[in-house]
Amino acid sequence: MYLSPAKLKILSKVIKTLAEPYGEAQVRELVGHQLLELLDADYYASYVWNDAEMRFGNRVALHMDDTNLGRYENYYQFQDPITPPMQKMRCPVLVEEVMPQNDLIKTEFFNDFLALDGLYWGVNLYAWQGTVNLGDMRIWRHRRRDRFDRETLDILELLKPAFTAALSRARHNGLFVDSAQDDSLEMEFDLLEGSARLPVKSLLSVRENEIAGLAAAGFSDKQIAKKLGIAFTTVRTHLGHAFRKLGVDNRVQLVERLSTLKPDENHKGARN
Repeated sequence: MYLSPAKLKILSKVIKTLAEPYGEAQVRELVGHQLLELLDADYYASYVWNDAEMRFGNRVALHMDDTNLGRYENYYQFQDPITPPMQKMRCPVLVEEVMPQNDLIKTEFFNDFLALDGLYWGVNLYAWQGTVNLGDMRIWRHRRRDRFDRETLDILELLKPAFTAALSRARHNGLFVDSAQDDSLEMEFDLLEGSARLPVKSLLSVRENEIAGLAAAGFSDKQIAKKLGIAFTTVRTHLGHAFRKLGVDNRVQLVERLSTLKPDENHKGARN
């Protein structure tokens, strides 16, 4: 994944937003504005699944008609052919991956709901903590734009652990959880671990890469130490080495630097 300097600047804003003390709806709305710019998208909606009522609610939406969204909430979500299979996938997913575009545009859901606002190309991300859906991102482009691609999925995969952690903090505390409170936060690390780890980079050892990936995904030093079963000071040491080798000073710069390294650099010259 290669991002232009302008896109990296927006990505940095997203990371900063996910570290701020916002409530659930605020997180989803602020990140929505930034992702529309980052992904060159036109429409954004975010819901939370209510397991007891078996329906989506707590809507946040950008550039979509309130009346049309009300029709979705009252009727079309129960006629939706794409969201149920996408919701089951614990990774960013293109609408085309669950239903070919030619099939989608023939459905009532498309013609009487999506098309009314101009939604055509879509990508979704669902944030889960164990069996609890904390919220989602539903991002769409107008048909005049190109379809979403692999780079879009890579960006959302990079952001998924931090997005999940931000929603979890807001839900459990209503406020930002600082480093002194990390031990009280029940994080589902096993769920997030795979998406938080980035490919091994040429300048980093395996352990440095592992810790840098988790740090870039939004986890605190204490949370990383708990997950990896190592001392807090050991995390700080490895992270300091990673910062020095990559020429960065903080986590935002770390995200930017890791996103610019090419996959074919993997494993070359890594040292323990």
